[in-house]
Amino acid sequence: MKVHAYAAQDAASAVLPLDITRREPGATDVEMDILYCGVCHSDLHQAHNDWKNTVYPCVPGHEIVGRVSRVGPEVTKFKVGDLSAVGCMVDSCRTCENCRAGHEQYCLSFPTFTYNGQDKHLGGHTFGGYSTSIVVDEGFVLRVPETLDLAATAPLLCAGITTYSPLRHWKVGPGQKVGIVGLGGLGHMGVKFARAFGAHVVLFTTSPSKIEDGLRLGAHEVVVSTDANAMAKHQGSFNFILDAVSAPHDINAYLGLLKLDGTLTLVGAPEQPLPVSAFNLLLPRRNFAGSAIGGIAETQEMLDFCGQHGIVSDIELIPMQGINEAWARLLKQDVRYRFVIDMASLKS
Repeated sequence: MKVHAYAAQDAASAVLPLDITRREPGATDVEMDILYCGVCHSDLHQAHNDWKNTVYPCVPGHEIVGRVSRVGPEVTKFKVGDLSAVGCMVDSCRTCENCRAGHEQYCLSFPTFTYNGQDKHLGGHTFGGYSTSIVVDEGFVLRVPETLDLAATAPLLCAGITTYSPLRHWKVGPGQKVGIVGLGGLGHMGVKFARAFGAHVVLFTTSPSKIEDGLRLGAHEVVVSTDANAMAKHQGSFNFILDAVSAPHDINAYLGLLKLDGTLTLVGAPEQPLPVSAFNLLLPRRNFAGSAIGGIAETQEMLDFCGQHGIVSDIELIPMQGINEAWARLLKQDVRYRFVIDMASLKS
């Protein structure tokens, strides 16, 4: 079936209207009308072929919130009219040890990403949420709590789970001192979750203009990282630090803030390698780790947690026709803190 979408036709082109083909729902498929789709920085990277793996036309979007419009005869978890969501994955092998453990994002055969993945049903590649509807196997569809603002929920499907998963994995909670590096699309969610988990939260930013926002979002303290004296006051005192910065930066300055057996987890993705001083890991014993999104069960856990605690992203809602301007602003970091597309604008 044909649906309306916006796509990049090559690395240099604007994102423009394009009709694409979706499969008819199979036995275990859920079709959903897309209500909102978040704009992730990886949408730009993929559309611009920054990672040298893009297949065109590219329909981005992996922060999808919608309402179920059709279900296959064997679907048991959803019915027509249910609020639903799709994140960064639409399938995986489901049989490897990582998939069986609920870590589909680390599928040993590689997960099928929501866009620019291998389409196992129609052939070719998958198309994302910059479109009016999508069809996904129910095993990769999520339930959305009715209590949440639906537009502001969309970024939880990537920015939310990317920060929630490591905070949960490293058991962040009461009595711990936790640092969040960077107050962008990822970092602002890290602050919200770390505070909700009961930790003492310290935000690190290079922008004094973000101090007020950091405190509003839940940080107990905000440190301007270019202030050497302010940084020195926190040496060796953190249980956990979540680094959400994708630009080049001095990772050693943050490793030095960890106490014995403390962990710094990187969720940002700098283009160039970050030099690490061996002695920042050896003395005292410290951990430097990475993390990527979360599995389906954990993503559902996050959505339920957000429903219970009223946690959503801070967003700016835009029409589909404004996506190119939004991307230009995103490149200049001119958004607080995520753009979300109102897909009704594509249907009108």
